[in-house]
Amino acid sequence: MSSAERRPRPLREVVFVDGVRTPFGKAGPSGIYAQTRADDLVVRCIRELLRRNPSLPPERVDEVAIAATTQIGDQGLTIGRTAALLAGLPKSVPGFAIDRMCAGAMTAVTTTASGIAFGAYDVAIAGGVEHMGHHPMGEGVDPNPRFVSEQIVDGSALVMGSTAENLHDRFPHLTKERADAFALASQQKYAAALESGQIGPELVPVATRSAEAGWGLATVDEPPRPGTTLAGLATLKTPFRPHGHVTAGNAAGLNDGATGCLLAAEDVARELGLTIGMRLVGYGFAGVEPEVMGVGPIPSTEKAFASTGLGIADIGLFELNEAFAVQVLAFLDHYGIADDDERVNPWGGAIAVGHPLASSGVRLMTQLSRQFAQRPDVRYGLTAMCIGIGMGGTVIWENPNWSGARTEEVPA
Repeated sequence: MSSAERRPRPLREVVFVDGVRTPFGKAGPSGIYAQTRADDLVVRCIRELLRRNPSLPPERVDEVAIAATTQIGDQGLTIGRTAALLAGLPKSVPGFAIDRMCAGAMTAVTTTASGIAFGAYDVAIAGGVEHMGHHPMGEGVDPNPRFVSEQIVDGSALVMGSTAENLHDRFPHLTKERADAFALASQQKYAAALESGQIGPELVPVATRSAEAGWGLATVDEPPRPGTTLAGLATLKTPFRPHGHVTAGNAAGLNDGATGCLLAAEDVARELGLTIGMRLVGYGFAGVEPEVMGVGPIPSTEKAFASTGLGIADIGLFELNEAFAVQVLAFLDHYGIADDDERVNPWGGAIAVGHPLASSGVRLMTQLSRQFAQRPDVRYGLTAMCIGIGMGGTVIWENPNWSGARTEEVPA
């Protein structure tokens, strides 16, 4: 028996090296990915990360964590491992699947990043995929009847759109008019970012197949509606409640897509000559009443602030997932941030570009990393999202390009 003392494990800095995503598509038989496999979407992301970072030997990847909310069919079979094999990584590289509904990719990042900080990994790939055309939300799910019969949750807690209506009820000042205005701004900001070339460099072209149209190439996002107007938004139906507030215009759609990112210990990234896009500061996940799951990012952000010593005044950029406009508005109101604050989703959000559930967390991170490169005046940024069944997730990042200049403070 060895008498040697165990090796000490000092925590290491973890960096976000690079992030990519497929163009997002509309779910359904007419969507661009209707006849394209979900696992092939995430394989494209993994291959593109390796192509864009040629100084990384594939055998240096220690883990592949891929999230999917519905882990059956072409999103099943431990998709992190199978996607790694299909992407051509060495068979020695392990992988796993992970699920935290909308925050699947976010959790893939925080889980592997924690492993890197602990010293279990040097380099990891994390991401997510959701093909809602092949796997509609809730496919194969059998909720325990005790949830409702024992009044553990209200029946509306299991319908995401209904939870958004509940949020409007709880905070009447979050009106449909405010939600529609926020949704319109998301479309307009996305269109401006696309026109200026901010949206595009992170996209991975995907070969698509159609029995009717043959082969194609997906190069742009399918969901955005550039012709959106406030007048048009006001006429849309409220499918979750008669005379309600939530519509197809002020919520994210049903979408297909995949994301992937490369994480590494900072010293390893420098050793390999990899770009450092941003540095992980801390994160938090929190549970809330499932009936109002949209408030989840508020307590998760408070947990992230408590563990890092930061506060809302320290954050210079926000990437908030727009599952529903009202959910973002609740977050902004809580922190005294204006609906049109330029620091919030400067390139638009999920209402415009789409929300393929488990993949979206890495989209937020990828955009924040690219914004950091253009904003040396900003030191800290935040990515956050609400999560089904009553949760929230927040990750705080530091800009390695920070110049030391102070950013404008906001009310605490």
